[in-house]
Amino acid sequence: MRGSAAVLLAVIGCASGRERPARTEPIDLAAAAREAVHHAWAGYRRYAWGHDELKPLSKSPRDWYKESLLITPVDALDTLILMGLHAEAEEARAYIVQNLSFDRDVEVKNFEIVIRVLGGLLSSYQLTGDERLLALADDLGRRLLPVFDSPTGMPYVNVNLRTGKASGARSNPAEIGTLLLELGTLAKLTGKDVYQAKAKNALTQLYSRRSPIGLVGEEIDVETGAWVSRQSHIGGGIDSYYEYLLKCWLLFGDEDCRRMWSSSVEAVNRYVADRTPSGLWYGAVDMDTGRRTGTEFGALEAFFPAVLVLAGDLDRARQLQESSFKMWTAARAAADGFDYAAMRPTHPRWPLRPEIIESAYYLEAATQEPRWTAMGRRFMGDIEACCRTEAGYTVLDDVTSGKQGDLMPSYFLAETLKYVWLLGTPGAVDLHTLVFNTEAHPLRRTW
Repeated sequence: MRGSAAVLLAVIGCASGRERPARTEPIDLAAAAREAVHHAWAGYRRYAWGHDELKPLSKSPRDWYKESLLITPVDALDTLILMGLHAEAEEARAYIVQNLSFDRDVEVKNFEIVIRVLGGLLSSYQLTGDERLLALADDLGRRLLPVFDSPTGMPYVNVNLRTGKASGARSNPAEIGTLLLELGTLAKLTGKDVYQAKAKNALTQLYSRRSPIGLVGEEIDVETGAWVSRQSHIGGGIDSYYEYLLKCWLLFGDEDCRRMWSSSVEAVNRYVADRTPSGLWYGAVDMDTGRRTGTEFGALEAFFPAVLVLAGDLDRARQLQESSFKMWTAARAAADGFDYAAMRPTHPRWPLRPEIIESAYYLEAATQEPRWTAMGRRFMGDIEACCRTEAGYTVLDDVTSGKQGDLMPSYFLAETLKYVWLLGTPGAVDLHTLVFNTEAHPLRRTW
């Protein structure tokens, strides 16, 4: 281990609200993450096998729709493969290829299915070479294409997998602009250019509707192209739009995406960034004027240091990650909403999100500074103390009290624990040859 291995960790006790004694040994992040995945998978396997997600407190399954799409197995498969959990990975892969079908009369949310299911199938295909996974991805992609049949070419929110009927005209930049990595990869692997063309057009249509100062709002009508909400930020509903502008250039060498990213991040850093006595934050502003409208940051916004690292802006990434860490240590985890002016949670839920850990991983990979691994030990220690249950791990309904909810989202296996493991396993992947989608599915330039 590196020098940061000597860092010790104090973990806040969640149930009692009292501080527990400091740990007397450092956390081995790679081993801790691997054990956590094993524990989480065992709980899912025992209590929710064949369903979308596990409710670990009630030890019962949860399906997103009236029929399961095997969200957790598909989302978790590349994590199981990367961590060397061979028996679990083989069992999951066999179950997926034998049981997963998209010929279902269900209306699904396009964005979530693309990043979790399509992304998971593509990355697992690239890791295993199992053509059945690519065939499933191709079938899914074909069934999702009708979402783009709007007057603007920007996708509707929902689509019926069997009938192709699309619905939901009010969407947002994240759901419109977070499709090109997956659909572009599918196009490259199948030779069907329509996937990439549709997603690229949606992205450029959205970008063309940015404000005169270069910002996007948080809600837009895909039929009229008119903005419904003109508030701008880097949080939920916008976040991964910015991420994909940069990553689509990195994965595909797309110069249009590079140009769109450069102008967009310049506007975000000029108007949305907020330097305060407590550090660098990104709040909310009016997309037309840049006028400050809010001082809320949160767990989702904590993805941005990772993107800044990929863009080469290490100084700003370091500063913002330190602010994110202050948000985490102000409670027991990173609240979904945090007022950085008052330094207190406003929306106190933490649903096992990965973003702050993701940013620590990218910073460590770029700098090899022990600070970021030390942060990872704090994150993992608090997850173990606050979120571990007999049947897996569960969300926190309140980061101030430590009150638990009852859900283990699929992204906890796909993203959160994967980034913990990557943080503790330097060099495990080559970031020059792959790009992680927003669900942490590694997509490789094999074309």
